[in-house]
Amino acid sequence: MSKAFVRETERDDEDEELPAAQRVPAGARNYITPQGYARLQQELKWLLDEERPRVVETVAWAASNGDRSENGDYLYGKKRLREIDRRIRFLTKRLSIAEVVDPSVHHGKDQVFFGATVTYARADGSEETVTILGIDEADSAQGQISWISPVAQALLKAREGDEVRLRTPTGTQTLEVVRVSYPAPTR
Repeated sequence: MSKAFVRETERDDEDEELPAAQRVPAGARNYITPQGYARLQQELKWLLDEERPRVVETVAWAASNGDRSENGDYLYGKKRLREIDRRIRFLTKRLSIAEVVDPSVHHGKDQVFFGATVTYARADGSEETVTILGIDEADSAQGQISWISPVAQALLKAREGDEVRLRTPTGTQTLEVVRVSYPAPTR
């Protein structure tokens, strides 16, 4: 049997290669906002329609130049194709298990659900604002956290004014939910 077929079957579950914060927990749903879903679809389309064909063309050109063992364009191109194909498989899988949730349906409510932007206060008086999003769309640099993160799990279902307990490696913290908001419906 060709080695290529063996490697493919060994790498069926690519979630194992991801950091724990990006893995969908066993039995859990892969919640995502409509905007996040659209971004993943757009990336998949770009990879399939633009990036992959461009790299395939480069690899074909490099292969036609002869000796492939020392051909940098060929070797890099093949490596890049593997990366693109891995990302395509990942995106296809994630999109197939995604459950699109529109947070604007909760607009005007004060309870924390998926898609909420929450301002909470710590015991020392400092405040932080986070938006609870899907695993594939959260960006901590933008104040976005995954719905499976410990902070989000502590905040979910709480209401404005509630105090929740957050377990951290340094001990338990008390967080007070100061404000909850959702995007306005787009109709």
